[in-house]
Amino acid sequence: MFQARSTGGFILDTGTRIHVDPGPGALTNMCLIRYNLERTDAVVISHCHPDHYSDAEIVIEGMGKGGWVHRGEVYGSVSVMEGQNGLGPCISEYHKRIPKMCCTIRAGDVCDIAGVRTEIMTADHSDPTNVGFRFHTENGVLAYVSDTAYSDTIADQYIGSKVLILPVTTPNENRIRGHLCTADAGKFIERVRPELAIFVHLGIVMLRSGPAAQAAMVENATGVRTIAGEDLMTLDLEDLSVGHITPSKPDWSKDWEL
Repeated sequence: MFQARSTGGFILDTGTRIHVDPGPGALTNMCLIRYNLERTDAVVISHCHPDHYSDAEIVIEGMGKGGWVHRGEVYGSVSVMEGQNGLGPCISEYHKRIPKMCCTIRAGDVCDIAGVRTEIMTADHSDPTNVGFRFHTENGVLAYVSDTAYSDTIADQYIGSKVLILPVTTPNENRIRGHLCTADAGKFIERVRPELAIFVHLGIVMLRSGPAAQAAMVENATGVRTIAGEDLMTLDLEDLSVGHITPSKPDWSKDWEL
């Protein structure tokens, strides 16, 4: 609720562009980087909690040129698309009619999302329909775990991933039900052994503890390169170099020409 760091998800660009979990701040950040929503080809939502979906309908409208064109793809868990256990649906019937395709996803599915082979993975969270993802790119597998408690079974799904994006909400062994803390992230990384692990979904207590120091602690323990994500951070999947986009909020941008 404090939004000290944005929870606007991330954009995977492999030639097509997939926006994963566009939560609070997604639209604002896309303005800051002069990103035209019409470039988005698919929207993917892991579960029906607002920090993962709050800006999704706006992104869907943008993907469809303001809702005037049937364009793009939308994928969401059962709670996102249909509603379950009092959660959702969080995508309106109007917004479901904008894309060319809407799909409800479940753990075990394998989808072609905007041309990217994507495995849908099991999670252990308060939204029981929550899922994680393994995106198969030409530069290796990018895994996004989404919110989950730790278990060996859940971690084993991600073995073979080049990059492991882990929502690490709390530091040290300060656990919150259905989420990872630093100690759990260390076990997860040790089991998967990716080339790079990235902490995201950093809670206010984690920020107060220093997420870079928490990531360094895990890297020292596991020997796996581990970093704490930052707003407007970029990652090159080929060489795993990290950069940052300098924010610039224009009154108008030629990138927005309709």
